[in-house]
Amino acid sequence: MTSKAWLSLGANLGDPPAQLAEAIRRIEAHPAISVTRQSSVLTTKPWGKTDQPDFANQAVELETSLDPIELLDVILGIELDMGRVREEVWGPRVIDIDMIAYDRVVMQTPRLTLPHPYAHERDFVLDPLREIDGDVVEWLLERPL
Repeated sequence: MTSKAWLSLGANLGDPPAQLAEAIRRIEAHPAISVTRQSSVLTTKPWGKTDQPDFANQAVELETSLDPIELLDVILGIELDMGRVREEVWGPRVIDIDMIAYDRVVMQTPRLTLPHPYAHERDFVLDPLREIDGDVVEWLLERPL
């Protein structure tokens, strides 16, 4: 059985568009994941910590046989392999991959909250996601918090 998931990718160090493309290539290379749609790359201002370079952001839709925690482990491994260092909240990064939604699953565990708890507040997540699946954006905006 496969599920759909939506990821938000961002980068603002090095060559951000190339890093987004490499992250998507690595996601697609996983045998249990198929990238089905991807947005264009959008340039956005930083959020939270604003004294840093602009970000390149992109959204992808995928089909997977992995459960949400297994998918989280895959994307965290890709971030680590690509050099992601978690030193500063909302700070600059070589790659950031967030799981925004997984089917219509609502869950809160110590490792993962679905849908992403801030997605509905962030245009850099919503705008690329709207390009590939407006229904998910509407679900994120309409669901009670």
